[in-house]
Amino acid sequence: MTTTIKVSGELRDRLKAQAARDGLTLGAHLARLAAADDRRHRLLVLQTAIAKTSSEGMESYAVESAAWERTELTDATA
Repeated sequence: MTTTIKVSGELRDRLKAQAARDGLTLGAHLARLAAADDRRHRLLVLQTAIAKTSSEGMESYAVESAAWERTELTDATA
C-alpha cells in the first residue's frame, strides 16, 4: 500500500537528492531513516537504563561479564 505525505518542496527535494546519492528510491530512503531513528531511540533507552543502574547492579554485571569472557567454548560443535 502506498500513501501520500505532505512535506515542503524543499524537504522533498532534499530527501530525493539523498536517496539518489545512495541509489535508493525515496521510499527505501525513508525506511532507512525510520530504522536509524528507531535504533537511536533504542540506544537512548539503553543509555538511560544504564545511568539508572545502581552501583551494586553495575558491579554484579561486571563480575558476571568477566566470568563469561573467561569461559571456554568447549561445548561448541563445529
